Amino acid sequence: MALKLRAEHLQLMQAHAEQAYPDECCGLLLGTLVSDDKTLVDVRTVTNAWNEQVASEFAAAESALTKTRRYWISSEDMLAAMREARQRDLDVIGIYHSHPDHPAVPSECDRRQAWQHYSYLILSVRAGQAGEFYSWQLDDSHQFQSEPVIVIEPVSP
Repeated sequence: MALKLRAEHLQLMQAHAEQAYPDECCGLLLGTLVSDDKTLVDVRTVTNAWNEQVASEFAAAESALTKTRRYWISSEDMLAAMREARQRDLDVIGIYHSHPDHPAVPSECDRRQAWQHYSYLILSVRAGQAGEFYSWQLDDSHQFQSEPVIVIEPVSP
């Protein structure tokens, strides 16, 4: 599968990642599934809801981590996006988030929390500047595999 998106989608996610730095940002990807392609129609930025209560539900090693290393999408934000997608005849096709001062590669926590068939677009942000980005999808063994990203319009500098 490939994830198709427009340059403005990428720019919106990059701006969100830079604004949230040094914390992780997160959001939802609404779009269509046709054959072997996912086409992004809309990006829904959400607030990173990671907090002490969420952290306490994870292993002790996770509970010490903050928004600089973890993200969480609230059930309210997820349900609102699903409702909106349904009303617009779209699907939630994925999630994006940033990795401040780390590569755009999924962490073990990302893998444990991931849902199959979703695209997981990760943006690296170093010293406040968005850089590399990659999309990932779980395979049948629950391991992340790289997913091609096709930018329909070139990103202007």
